[in-house]
Amino acid sequence: MDIKDNLLTLADGNKMPQEGFGLYKVDGQETMNQAVSKAYEIGYRLFDTAQLYGNEQEVGNAFKQLAIPRDNIFVTTKVAEGNQGYEKAIESVKESLHKLQMDYVDLLLVHWPIERSFFDTWRAFEEMKKAGLTRSIGVSNYQMIHLQYLATQASEMPVVDQIELHPLLTQKPLLQFNRQHQIVTQAWSPLGRGAVLNESILKDIAVAHDKSTAQVILRWHLQNGVSFIPKSVHEERIAQNADIYDFELSAQEMAQIDSLNAYHRTGREPELVYEYNKQY
Repeated sequence: MDIKDNLLTLADGNKMPQEGFGLYKVDGQETMNQAVSKAYEIGYRLFDTAQLYGNEQEVGNAFKQLAIPRDNIFVTTKVAEGNQGYEKAIESVKESLHKLQMDYVDLLLVHWPIERSFFDTWRAFEEMKKAGLTRSIGVSNYQMIHLQYLATQASEMPVVDQIELHPLLTQKPLLQFNRQHQIVTQAWSPLGRGAVLNESILKDIAVAHDKSTAQVILRWHLQNGVSFIPKSVHEERIAQNADIYDFELSAQEMAQIDSLNAYHRTGREPELVYEYNKQY
C-alpha cells in the first residue's frame, strides 16, 4: 500500500484518502504551485484548505496551472465563523467554489462550532450536499457535546470531525465516540506543530525503525485509523511525510506514544456552547 491507495470509506459511502496535504499558511502563487506540484507527484490526493486561510484562489489556480484533473483529487474547504448562518454559508461556499474554480468540493466542513447559527449552518450544509456543491459534509473542532447536540436536529450527521490531534493531545474519548458514530476523525496539526518531535520515546522508536520522529508520529495516526493532513512547503519533508507505508509500529510502541498525552493544545480551545451544557 502507498499514499494513493490508502482510502477510508466515509459513512455516506464516499471514499477519502487517509493521508492528505494541509494548505494552512501556504501563501503566494509560486509557493502554492511548488508545494501542490510536489505533493501531487509524490501521491497526495487530498488537499485541505479553508476560507479562513485566504488562499482558495491560489489553490484553484495551482490545480489549473498544473493541469491536475479534477477527478484525481479530493478537495476540502471550511466555512469560517463569520460566514455561518443559512444563507451566508451557502453564499460563501459559492464564492469559495468560484475561487477554487470548481463545481463542487469533496468535503465541506464547519470550521468552528459557534452558538450563533449552530443549526442553521448545518441545515445549509445538508442543502448544499443535496444541491451537489459538496459530496460530503463534516465539522471541525467539534467536541462530543457539539456532536451530541447536533444529533438532536440534524437529518444527516457529519462524516468527518477534524480536530487537533497528536501524541501530546491524543483525544481518546472523542476518538472512541466518533468511531462509535461512524465519524472519521481527521487530525489537524498531526505533528503538534513540532512540540512533540524531541520526545525521547519517539526518538528511540524512530531509531529502531530507521525513520524520523515525524514519520513515527504519522505512522501512529495511520495505525489508529485516523485521517491526517501534515503540511510543509519543503520538498524533502513533503516526501518524508508520505514515506510511512513500509514499516509498522508494535502494540507496545503504540502504547508508548499514547502515554505522551499531556492535554497540550497548540491551537485554541474549542468553545463550549454554554446553553447546551444543561442537557449534556
